[in-house]
Amino acid sequence: MTNKATTIDVTWEGPFSWPTFESENNLPPIPKQQGVYLQTFEYQDGYLIYAAGITRRPVPARFREHTRKYMSGDYTILDVNSAQQGIRKEIWHGWEYAREHRDEFEENQSVILEAVRKQLVGFRVFVADVGGAPRIHERMESSIMNNLYKQPPPICDFPDRGMQLSSRWDSEESVVINSKCSGVLHGLPELLEI
Repeated sequence: MTNKATTIDVTWEGPFSWPTFESENNLPPIPKQQGVYLQTFEYQDGYLIYAAGITRRPVPARFREHTRKYMSGDYTILDVNSAQQGIRKEIWHGWEYAREHRDEFEENQSVILEAVRKQLVGFRVFVADVGGAPRIHERMESSIMNNLYKQPPPICDFPDRGMQLSSRWDSEESVVINSKCSGVLHGLPELLEI
């Protein structure tokens, strides 16, 4: 870590439910705030991070967009039971594959959509309010994801690759995120330079 880095204390609140699934998983709804969020699965007395994301709008509004992408087959769908055991088992591969195989999605739509529902019910969401500075959000998302990619399995196996991430520019001063959470977020260090 850089000696002159500014430190920002971040508290990860959660776990929260994916919007509209609160009655199925008995979790509270996501707060209506902007900031950084983590999509996780329960794993070994803690949580395995699948993705970090950012939003400048209330988190539930951003998650409505994510829900549409999941339901249309644009995103990768995992088997939740396997994920909770630290095994990445894909039911459907999204992204470029999904765009090139729409017919396969249509043929298997009922099975895929049931897997989507299970994944959205199974997600445990954490959010952090780090103020309104967009670059801090972007840098935090990038650092979290890049840190996960460097971890040993199974932590490095879960996040999708190829996200558009915006790391710290050479002209920006280093910032250290001091993370606090009531649960264990596997692969997220307490101190993370962004």
